Amino acid sequence: MSTAEQLRHPIESGVPDPFPFMHPVLKRNYGAWAWHDRPRPGVLRHVAKSGEEVWTVRAGTQRQMDVFTIRTLCDIADRFAEGYVRFTTRSSIEFMVSAADKVAPLVDALTDAGFPVGGTGNSVTMISHTQGWLHCDIPGTDASGVVKSMMDMLHEEFVREEMPNRVHITTSCCQINCGGQGDISINVQYTKPPKINHDLVAKVCERPAVVARCPVAAIRPAMVDGKPSLEVDEQKCVCCGACYPPCPPMQINGADSTKIAVWVGGKHSNARSKPAFHKLVVANLPNNPPRWPEVAEVVRTILSTYKANAKDYERIGEWIERIGWPRFFELTGFAFTRHHLDTWTGARKTMNMSAHVRF
Repeated sequence: MSTAEQLRHPIESGVPDPFPFMHPVLKRNYGAWAWHDRPRPGVLRHVAKSGEEVWTVRAGTQRQMDVFTIRTLCDIADRFAEGYVRFTTRSSIEFMVSAADKVAPLVDALTDAGFPVGGTGNSVTMISHTQGWLHCDIPGTDASGVVKSMMDMLHEEFVREEMPNRVHITTSCCQINCGGQGDISINVQYTKPPKINHDLVAKVCERPAVVARCPVAAIRPAMVDGKPSLEVDEQKCVCCGACYPPCPPMQINGADSTKIAVWVGGKHSNARSKPAFHKLVVANLPNNPPRWPEVAEVVRTILSTYKANAKDYERIGEWIERIGWPRFFELTGFAFTRHHLDTWTGARKTMNMSAHVRF
């Protein structure tokens, strides 16, 4: 009698073992590669010291996929790509093949199915984004929808390699949880303190946890109409929204107060220059689903100006540091407003009132 195959136990932390699902050429030559190149946008060729070659075709996909799309990609992998795929951190899918003559049919199959091939080299990569309305419990906007409108506009820059350097764009649907540094970052901007539903606070929220959650010690317990509740010191509040996840009655989102801001110059790597935080360039953009035209126009302006003026291999932040911020605002035509001035001087006093930081 045959015994059932022992299933792999799930790993709750760390990276799963990649070898069971790795292409045989990659497995045989792991850590022993001689060189690589890009024969065309979206295609990588790696040559091992043993002489073996593997070709990788990268295609753009949405981060949140339905079963039909997943099955379509798997069928393409089985028919044209020797059955091996992997996903990148920016939600692209990569197919590996061991022969050059398999690349063109694979590219054609992906293109015919509606998956653009690109995102390598000096291109606009797929946009890294958060969950949005579909999955997030505290979204101020729909990051997935913003990405859809952006990539419709930037499709040609994804399938070509015509930028001075690679461009990483990120989108976040709130101010506190997800997201990361990017050449261009599209983030929610809350402009008003939370509105508190005092009837629900005691029923829903653990008040000490909410008080401790505030990074600037702007929340304290209070009795309102004889009911235990919370109050916000609006002079201290920085409108970050950190109180909203543990206490939904402290609603931070609103049609009049939830805006979009665009930041530039973020960078994770230390190639050519040090890692850097992105910086604000445009604030108070309308949160206008389903296409966010104002946000799209700002991103288009930044990319076209960068493409026309940067030197080869300069990232957006490096280009701005070279020409200076006054020149950047002059070239893009963006207004320099009070939102760009860091005038908050209460850090030491306010932070020392918090449970988080002492200095």
